[in-house]
Amino acid sequence: MKKRTHTCGQLTKADLNQTVTLQGWVASHRDLGGLLFIDLRDRYGKTQVVVHPEETPDLAGIAHTLHSEWVVEITGIVQARPEGMINKDMMTGEIEIKVSHLDILNTCPPLPFQIEDSSKANEELKLKYRYLDLRRPEMQEVLMLRHHISNIVREHFSAEDFIEVETPFLVKSTPEGARDYLVPSRIFEGSFYALPQSPQIYKQLLMVAGFDKYFQIARCFRDEDLRSDRQPEFTQIDVEMSFVDQNEIFDVIERLFVKILKEAWNQDLRTPFPRITYNECIEKYGSDKPDLRYGLEFHNLTEHFKGCEFHVIATALQEGGVVIGLNLKGKANLSRKQVTELEELAKKAGLAGILPLKLTAEGFKGVLAGKVDDQTLKAVAEQCQASEGDLLLMGIGKKSSILKGLGVLRVKLAEHFSLFDPIDRSKTSIFWVVDFPLFERDETTGEVSPSHHPFTGFHPDDEPMLTTEPWNVRSTAYDLVMNGNELLSGSIRIHDSKQQAMIFDLLGISEEEIKLRFGFLVDALKYGAPPMGGMAIGFDRVIMVLTNRPIRDVIAFPKTTLAQSLMDGCPSPIDPQLLTDLHLALIPPKNS
Repeated sequence: MKKRTHTCGQLTKADLNQTVTLQGWVASHRDLGGLLFIDLRDRYGKTQVVVHPEETPDLAGIAHTLHSEWVVEITGIVQARPEGMINKDMMTGEIEIKVSHLDILNTCPPLPFQIEDSSKANEELKLKYRYLDLRRPEMQEVLMLRHHISNIVREHFSAEDFIEVETPFLVKSTPEGARDYLVPSRIFEGSFYALPQSPQIYKQLLMVAGFDKYFQIARCFRDEDLRSDRQPEFTQIDVEMSFVDQNEIFDVIERLFVKILKEAWNQDLRTPFPRITYNECIEKYGSDKPDLRYGLEFHNLTEHFKGCEFHVIATALQEGGVVIGLNLKGKANLSRKQVTELEELAKKAGLAGILPLKLTAEGFKGVLAGKVDDQTLKAVAEQCQASEGDLLLMGIGKKSSILKGLGVLRVKLAEHFSLFDPIDRSKTSIFWVVDFPLFERDETTGEVSPSHHPFTGFHPDDEPMLTTEPWNVRSTAYDLVMNGNELLSGSIRIHDSKQQAMIFDLLGISEEEIKLRFGFLVDALKYGAPPMGGMAIGFDRVIMVLTNRPIRDVIAFPKTTLAQSLMDGCPSPIDPQLLTDLHLALIPPKNS
């Protein structure tokens, strides 16, 4: 085997008449009678090579045996393509290689799917043969972008005087919102390590240790029910800072995302990014991560309908319900069938139903027309900024349920009517969500639980409410949202051990449990812990948004929604001897 002189995406007309050696995979091969053409591919691109049978009959014999994805080496002379044969879609489209030497380095059996046209292959097949799927140029571009963004991250934080510190993979199991993946100890019978859901506690300990600016591109693990944007093992950009306030943290992160968007999309972002409170997000969009590339804001219309005799609305209001609507502009001309389709969308979004109201040249049309006086309907239309040709959709019932259902419906409507172009980068929506509640209250039982990890700080003005109405206390948590995706979540932390003890007490965590679960952090806070804050940026999710691809496409070796790897077959049964060494025995399922 010779040493390659160039990659398959490198040669141009500047290299004419050079003798070169290329190595790569056969992407395609064509016999045009007098000439044999081969497209040779590596991760840098493609180069067309040409075999002349009349000049090199031995090479022609070898070339005729080639099949897709065979690995070959060619040596030849760079020559210009004939006029009319130039391929402007290829970096090397102006040249071709006239082959003088051809070696087969490896063969390949028939493929489970065609790499050049994998759209016909199902996801399970592509995941089983992931190493083949990763040969596709578009998949390689994603991973190369991922590498490029990780370099930007490291350069940015290093220039800002942060240091990268690796934290352990074998850690103590602590409650962080999902189930831990556990690792049994061979030496300490009956004891377990956990794989970290995040480096949260360790980065706080680094602040106590005096490392005031820390970052890490960290691997994290969560045993939770998966969704389309989740994986059991994922990567986050972990950041923590001491002696800072929220504004300083936002400034550092905004400058990072300005660099990322400039490099990835050649788009300039304006700073500072907008800030929207959690309550405003929920009230206007029914979501704490709304996509603002389209309108469809909610309007609370309850006041207009007080005293309304239409039984559906009257009954709901008597039971403490609300009427909330949104304006689907320009859709009053929808047919009855199309409106029925919207009602079905509403049911799939979790709403019991939806009341449509059309504003037409002839007046109001819909269920409410004639049952609610026109003066009320005009006031409703005015609040929704609706005019002739618009369609209002209203949900009626318990406020929390209606907001949640309309939030889901809003996204479905935007997709159904193509209200935004997912690849139009000029419409990018990026903003901070602030003032999250510190606690959540179960509407049925009244029980209080933390909205975030228990080390999240709270707004000092709200401290008096901690013991009276903790569900109204604002936390110091914040998210960064881009195009309807949460890219980042963080907070200013509790650094005072007395405040931390008070939060544990509110959550009903006993002294014994505190000591067992995270006593080492509580102890550390007593030893001069500085004010601190930070965040975790979902690295996979950032790449997912930048490429407009599902999360499985931006991870080299992802799992299915059942947390399986179809390629290597994990999880899988283990050697019984290993279980014995770990002092473990398997208990058969009850139904077996």
